[in-house]
Amino acid sequence: FILIQFFIVHDDDIGNELKHRLIKKAAEGVRVFFLYDEIGCHKLPATYIKELRDAGVKMHSFQTTRGSGNRFQLNFRNHRKIVVVDGRAGWIGGHNVGDEYLGKSKKFSSWRDTHMKVIGPAVLGLQLSFLEDWNWATDERLDLSWEPVVAPEDDVPVLSLPSGPADSVATASLMFQHAVHSASRRIWIASPYFVPDEGLIHAFELAEMRGVEVRILIPDQPDHLLVFMSAFAFLGRMLDAGIEIYRYNQGFLHQKVFLVDDTVAAVGTVNLDNRSFRLNFEITTLVLDREFTKQVEQMLMADFDRSRRMTKSELAAKPRWFMAAARAAYLTAPLQ
Repeated sequence: FILIQFFIVHDDDIGNELKHRLIKKAAEGVRVFFLYDEIGCHKLPATYIKELRDAGVKMHSFQTTRGSGNRFQLNFRNHRKIVVVDGRAGWIGGHNVGDEYLGKSKKFSSWRDTHMKVIGPAVLGLQLSFLEDWNWATDERLDLSWEPVVAPEDDVPVLSLPSGPADSVATASLMFQHAVHSASRRIWIASPYFVPDEGLIHAFELAEMRGVEVRILIPDQPDHLLVFMSAFAFLGRMLDAGIEIYRYNQGFLHQKVFLVDDTVAAVGTVNLDNRSFRLNFEITTLVLDREFTKQVEQMLMADFDRSRRMTKSELAAKPRWFMAAARAAYLTAPLQ
């Protein structure tokens, strides 16, 4: 069986390549379940969906609210990107299905993203997350294999952590706060959108006070202007605290990755903004392994080399109207 879930699916080259491959697997007798977000995929033509369904692929949209009221619901989107094959291998990260994720964006010169493959028992965490979403969307309980498969190589602890508005607490925000508070030497975070809540800002400031190296990597080019502008409302405060802010300037940065000391690294779908913390259904996979953390460190070091570090003088040079606009944009942070 194949479980496949994305926030965005485009009817372009990579989207059609995926469609043809899934049709081929369905023809071979593989059960294929395809879950997509109805808002994220609002541009996906009905013919794309019909062709998959006619081929035997079970395809369904994720609708947050059931009944006629759903047409008015734009929040609480399913932002997860998950692929699971036979309960043995899984993929998770920042990529959606679109040519822009292959560096073919008309707006950006290139696209920087990170995805990760997981093999072994940890795949069942991704599978369970998909199953719960599928059950909500369809009222159907899938008959899947839940027998854990031993990974062929390293025995590495891996945790897949879903988060979303159905949780009793703000799981994603607390995950980041815990990561920052647990760091003893460094915390590095890469995110395309950076509008942290007050709790996380305080965590960054406290970490810096106790000598932890705090590095934040964000894009230098805006994707969503309002979110981009909002960050300038508090970046000065963070620079004053000694937090290092890097702006990736070799295209658009879309990866969602963080690194704690030499022991923990994470790849997932959570952005550092209110929408990911409280409004979206997200998932993060955390890996507790020094070798994997070393690989993520090397990856992020290469990203820092393709970035510029912000300075206080850069913000001081901004005109008053720009900073006023940034503060106004930040007032809309709960809606972004």
